[in-house]
Amino acid sequence: MTSRMFKFGVTATSAAVGSVLAAWTLDHWNTPRVVNNAAVAPPKRKRTLPMRSEQIKSLMSGEEFDVLIIGGGATGAGCALDSVTRGMKTALVELDDFASGTSSRSTKLIHGGVRYLQKAILGLDLEQYRMVKEALQERATMLESAPHLTHPLPIMLPVYTWWQVPYFWVGIKAYDFVAGDRNVKSSYYLSKKDALELFPMLKKDKLCGAIVYYDGQQDDARMCLAVALTAARHGATVCNHVEVKELLKKDDGTGKQVLCGAKLKDHISGKEFTVKAKCIVNATGPFTDSIRKMDNPSVKSICCPSSGVHIVLPGYYSPDQMGLLDPSTSDGRVIFFLPWQRQTIAGTTDLPCEITHNPIPTEDEIQFILKEIKNYLNADVEVRRGDVLSAWSGIRPLVSDPNKDDTQSLARNHIVHISPSNLITIAGGKWTTYRAMAEHTIDAAIKACNLKPERAEAVTSYLKIEGGQGWTPTMYIRLVQDFGLECEVAQHLAKSYGDRAFAVSKMASLTGKRWPIIGNRIHPEFPYIDAEIRYGVREYACTAVDMIARRLRLAFLNVQAAQEALPVIVDIMGEELKWSKEEKERQIKVATEFLANEMGHSVNRTSKERIPIKLSKEEIQTYIKRFQLIDKDKKGYVSINDIRRGLKSFGESDVSGEQLHEILREIDTNMNGQVELDEYLQMMSAIKTGDVAYSRFARMAELEEQKHEAANLKQKISVDRSGGGL
Repeated sequence: MTSRMFKFGVTATSAAVGSVLAAWTLDHWNTPRVVNNAAVAPPKRKRTLPMRSEQIKSLMSGEEFDVLIIGGGATGAGCALDSVTRGMKTALVELDDFASGTSSRSTKLIHGGVRYLQKAILGLDLEQYRMVKEALQERATMLESAPHLTHPLPIMLPVYTWWQVPYFWVGIKAYDFVAGDRNVKSSYYLSKKDALELFPMLKKDKLCGAIVYYDGQQDDARMCLAVALTAARHGATVCNHVEVKELLKKDDGTGKQVLCGAKLKDHISGKEFTVKAKCIVNATGPFTDSIRKMDNPSVKSICCPSSGVHIVLPGYYSPDQMGLLDPSTSDGRVIFFLPWQRQTIAGTTDLPCEITHNPIPTEDEIQFILKEIKNYLNADVEVRRGDVLSAWSGIRPLVSDPNKDDTQSLARNHIVHISPSNLITIAGGKWTTYRAMAEHTIDAAIKACNLKPERAEAVTSYLKIEGGQGWTPTMYIRLVQDFGLECEVAQHLAKSYGDRAFAVSKMASLTGKRWPIIGNRIHPEFPYIDAEIRYGVREYACTAVDMIARRLRLAFLNVQAAQEALPVIVDIMGEELKWSKEEKERQIKVATEFLANEMGHSVNRTSKERIPIKLSKEEIQTYIKRFQLIDKDKKGYVSINDIRRGLKSFGESDVSGEQLHEILREIDTNMNGQVELDEYLQMMSAIKTGDVAYSRFARMAELEEQKHEAANLKQKISVDRSGGGL
């Protein structure tokens, strides 16, 4: 009884505090936005996007830039856009590719942070409240600036204890109130019946009801790329695969050493050169300290990296337009379960890690996520390890604030720090607030380095991002009617490229079919077409990894499909970039390693190898018989020629050599180029237990047995029993 009264007390207190904060918010913060169009009108974009070679030429020209930004993630791209639209000569360089780090490995949410608001209310923490307030303002700005890449997403919070219904309802309503007139949509309560109708996969035992609230969702890598491309169209020089080798300094006339440029290396051409700049911005996320130590080797580290793993499951795990929030996992964290690009994302974990360019998801983290989501799904949804289509790890760059005396505690928000040599470091924060972080950074840069912008204030909150200017929700219909694209492909192009989808469609090749007229898919299960590869090269894709991971999102959606599509992708890129045969082979090798290590392909394979064989005696006999039917030469193993012969007997004679190798690789766990009996039995055991969802080899063996039995049955039927054949 005491426990229940305590819970009521917490609920009542939270409601009261939430109401007071909400009222204070509405009175003091939610003033209408008054826009002076003359003052904030951004400059017009350039009509064409410069080629990468032109961008490199601009870096090598010897001209002095006002601002040089190091880092091509969300914050760095945001800084470039903010700087160039204020009228300053701007350059951005990125060691790898745009969004190749944390910015492409997020939960794909645009959110203020429900849990942060809970902490702000219960702890009466004004700083945390302001952080949520800013994020909710920026959430609305992102949804407006890139309507093709972002959309509102309802998220369900299921409630299994009756006293938590008012508790969560008050908290979520406070979330709406803090957003004020910038709220996406109002939250609402659902009864048990209505909750199960909207999210039928939900566990119904002891379910009391649910609260639904709204946040935003995005394609994070393409959003980051779009911001960088928008900066380039406005005149910024943006270059990926360019490394900063050294920071250069000079005397400012008072005896003080200040930064004046950097030595760079273009990893595509191998050329090294020097760039002059009045101001240098360090926006390198988890690698913040490496640039700070390049400026001053004795400086203390401020980055405390944390690993967050996400997994992708098939789309049937969640409704098309409803996410799920687990507010309290077994270890106290929060897990999201969200529909994304017709699949389902689940994550994230939060563990200390080492800083690396190649973070790898672990089997323990994958199993943790699977275990947690299993608690919320009904018995009809068997959560299987084999359903994990891909998995990735992103590094959250948590930082301590070097501006404060107490550097042990982590900053809750982003920090902007100016070193004695005028290195401007922006660190911390989150995806949603990238634009505000960029604005604060450029404000600090202008003041610290005495820059002279044409516009004193940022204009990015009123700026449409690449593709958003002419986009409409029904634009895809024009693509279908004008170009003869499949409807699914047209919808994908419109959402990924916005009004640039017409330029992409013009590059599509003829299919040779009655319908669709153009647009050859690079993989039958996904709406990506050949034209996107050619257009991706114009979006500065330089490697196969750039293409499969960030121009297309295939590596994140299905690692096996990405592996299967690699040869086609590399062939088209090879045509565009004039790659030799040796370079194509190198690109496939590097991309295969990326898929294996960073996208979960190897950990998926390893999980299969650990599975013990759990089959009955009858099942083993059945599978041995099937194996022997495929191994017609009685070699004791199945070769690629056996697979080719088997497929040909079922009328699939046009299967390519690469597809044959893919079928072999999915079961050949010891990687010796052939399938032994124990590997086949292990695969069938894994399918039985759910650790593997499907195997084309297993299906072929089953069909081979059916074909064999049908042939035997035909031989047994005599002429007399068949009616003499008349």
